[in-house]
Amino acid sequence: MKVYQTNEIRNISLLGNSGSGKTTLVEAMLFESGAIKRRGTVEGKNTVADYFPVEQEYGYSVFPTVVFAEWSGKKLNVIDCPGSDDFVGGAITSMEVTDQVVILLNAQYGVEVGTNNHFRYAENANKPVIFLVNQLDTEKSDFDKTLEQLKSDFGNKVVVVQYPVNAGPNFNAVIDVLKQKMYQWKPEGGEPQILPIPENEKGKAEELYNVLLEAAAENDEVLMDKFFSEVTLSEDEMCEGLQKGLAQRGVFPVLCASATRSMGVRRFMEFLGSVVSSPNQMPNPKNKEGKEVAPDANAATSMFVFKTSIEPHIGEVSYFKVMSGTVNEGDDLTNISRHDGKERISQLFCVAGQNRTKVEKMVAGDIGATVKLKDTRTGNTLNAKGCTHEYPAIKYPEPKYRRAIKPVSNGEEEKLNEILTRMHEEDPTWIVEQSKELKQTIVHGQGEFHLRTLKWRIENNDKLPIEFLEPKIPYRETITKSARADYRHKKQSGGAGQFGEVHLIVEPYVEGVPTQEVYRFNGQEFKISVRDTQEIPLEWGGKLVFVNSIVGGAIDTRFLPAILKGLMDRMEQGPLTGSYARDVRVIVYDGKMHPVDSNEISFRLAGRNAFAEAFKAAGPKLLEPIYDVEVLVPSDRMGDVMSDLQGRRAVIMGMNSEKGFEKLLAKMPLKELSSYSTTLSSLSGGRASFTMKFASYELCPMDVQEKLLKEYEASQQDKE
Repeated sequence: MKVYQTNEIRNISLLGNSGSGKTTLVEAMLFESGAIKRRGTVEGKNTVADYFPVEQEYGYSVFPTVVFAEWSGKKLNVIDCPGSDDFVGGAITSMEVTDQVVILLNAQYGVEVGTNNHFRYAENANKPVIFLVNQLDTEKSDFDKTLEQLKSDFGNKVVVVQYPVNAGPNFNAVIDVLKQKMYQWKPEGGEPQILPIPENEKGKAEELYNVLLEAAAENDEVLMDKFFSEVTLSEDEMCEGLQKGLAQRGVFPVLCASATRSMGVRRFMEFLGSVVSSPNQMPNPKNKEGKEVAPDANAATSMFVFKTSIEPHIGEVSYFKVMSGTVNEGDDLTNISRHDGKERISQLFCVAGQNRTKVEKMVAGDIGATVKLKDTRTGNTLNAKGCTHEYPAIKYPEPKYRRAIKPVSNGEEEKLNEILTRMHEEDPTWIVEQSKELKQTIVHGQGEFHLRTLKWRIENNDKLPIEFLEPKIPYRETITKSARADYRHKKQSGGAGQFGEVHLIVEPYVEGVPTQEVYRFNGQEFKISVRDTQEIPLEWGGKLVFVNSIVGGAIDTRFLPAILKGLMDRMEQGPLTGSYARDVRVIVYDGKMHPVDSNEISFRLAGRNAFAEAFKAAGPKLLEPIYDVEVLVPSDRMGDVMSDLQGRRAVIMGMNSEKGFEKLLAKMPLKELSSYSTTLSSLSGGRASFTMKFASYELCPMDVQEKLLKEYEASQQDKE
């Protein structure tokens, strides 16, 4: 296979809603380019892109799949990304290493929530966007409506490069505005006839041509000057202008296709090769130090590993982009991300799904794969000797679905943890949490379907039956008023005994509010003389403030650390529900000790129990985690979504319209978000989406608190 130079490479992310036809389009591109001899189908479970068993089982793409097609002297590296928002990590990863985004639309449904999401991801990554309207051969296809929606949502930067002559079941022709020709296909698709534009389409084609001409010219001063003087540009000049406009996100071209019938696919690949920028024409990526790294084939070799996967019959495959230099078979590189570990590149492949073409070298800007690296993970950087580049980790959206996970059989916990660690390396949006607080292993993901595929893979690939459970909620305990308690720990058993007595006051801790000099309880006054204060930030949030106010040597200072340990014991297992406690000030002001029987354990227990008594008398309250939630929903489903939110104790913070959809901003308890992604999908027919992010801890409603207290008491009785 030819070694392609940087200027001959095009790196493209293929995005689109589930059902838009991405996998079918990739199959058509590979077939038309001669990479495969026979086309597979999603229904036949024999496509190049969806080759993992879990994808064939569900009929959806689960992983981003790297493919390449050779066309007109260009190498098109395409990453086919899953359409479901549950697998958004694939799209984010893909855009990290590509230069162009193609968003596929189903002509039957036009702009969907997923379309807006994908456009927003591309916008955040500052990537150019091309829209490809697919499935123009279906009964309900409506190109004009789709175009209207695109312009409404994304503005006048949307320009038509192609439009269909006869969208619907008889679709077989498009007008190419750029070429000023009509492309017409036989029923089997493939190579089209290139014909003059029919008389009845000339007016429309000319009008759209002028719009396209102006869009191409306005992105380059030289072209603009020529346009004003000659009122026209050559096709090559228009391609140049569109290329610059694309790179600057100044123009969003619209093309047409029927991937199922291989109509428009060849012209689409030609357009990618002639208009999309090569890696060396795009802004240079930056390393962790913020320095630009130019894709120079003659510079020191540097590679970024953006994906690893365990694949059938081959084992671990590492997918990479050559950021600079040239990588050769047999090169010894250093993993700067993992303590300068040595890695040998024993084999290099250009990949098309599970099909791999062996190559001897790859240059800067190219995307490929290698196998059997010893200790390289997703997000690692491999460098040649003397090169110090390291690239920042890819940032993913916050997870929005969580489940506790455990093996069906006891004794399989270690095996499960090993599998989960490996799965996270394959897909970093699967987040595994070993919760000491909740005494559960919790997996976080982007949605119910996301975690369902995790379960399927563990049970079918690793042969380990597992079950998902409703995860516990990480509540917090705190107090609302001051209280006092004394506790004496005394134990005598023949020899040396145990004795420790602690008198303390607890009160809510508020930043900036000092310790009082006098406290009153039941008509009695307690004067406080602060000798020492320790502020202890807690791992789980909030603080414990420990105030030593002991006078006259009632308790020796050497026992104070033991008292503090006793307090921390109870902070880690709150008196109400066993949840973590936070934001408490504890003042130890008096006590007693014994010259022989007092020891650390005595004061630890005395401090622990005195704290528990005082805590329960100090107006204890439960706090629950509250999340900021942003819901994007079609206006016709707004009422149903609003009603559901109110039933989930959500507080609506605001709402506004965004590109044809309604955006709801709310604060919602984590407990109510447990299966929200599934409910929202059901309410909106899969057209709505949401994000969630931890905001704060807030007081639980009294009815919720009482229910939780009763459940905790019952569980403690069961243990006894």
